[in-house]
Amino acid sequence: MVKDSFISVITQEEKEENSGSVEFQVFHFTSKIRRLTSHLELHKRDFLSQRGLRRILGKRQRLLTYLSKKNKVRYKKLMDQLDIREPKTR
Repeated sequence: MVKDSFISVITQEEKEENSGSVEFQVFHFTSKIRRLTSHLELHKRDFLSQRGLRRILGKRQRLLTYLSKKNKVRYKKLMDQLDIREPKTR
């Protein structure tokens, strides 16, 4: 498993100042998601990690929905920085 495969978009100072901001939380969940995805490519039958991945995906999706309703500009900027796809609308 590669630990540092995701390059930080948020600087160290921003991490210390805004660790509770929506952008930081989404960044943190995204790095966890990418780490778990690479783990699951090696260990396909690790069902507990799959469950954890689904939970983190749901949390990140709720935060992104909240951000998209509150501030579209910050939402678009974050989506571009982290290279995340737009969710499908029903």
